[in-house]
Amino acid sequence: MFFLFVRIVIPLTFALLNLKAMFAVVKIAGQQFKVENGQTLYVPHVTGNAGDSVEFAEVLLVDNEGNLTIGGAVKATVKAEIVSQVKGDKVIAFKHKRRKGFRKKHGHRTHYTKIKISAIA
Repeated sequence: MFFLFVRIVIPLTFALLNLKAMFAVVKIAGQQFKVENGQTLYVPHVTGNAGDSVEFAEVLLVDNEGNLTIGGAVKATVKAEIVSQVKGDKVIAFKHKRRKGFRKKHGHRTHYTKIKISAIA
């Protein structure tokens, strides 16, 4: 007799394990970020010093253990702590016109703020 054994591998996801973390989509300086409690991320420059706490009121979506709230019904705020102010990588814009001797070199480093999400309330 010939037996064929097939092994089925099912990936362990949050849906299978029924583990759902609370997260929110928040708008910071015109950009949308998906954030969770305890997460550290880099956002465009936010005014403040290291150790200051900031609050973001423009929350677009909140998922609290499967209870999804979207749009105008969201009455939540995201609280975060500023970890540090940093600069991004150098970006160089080089312009030239061939055979004319015209060359211009401009560069800049974008300012970012490293924040740690402390609460979604």
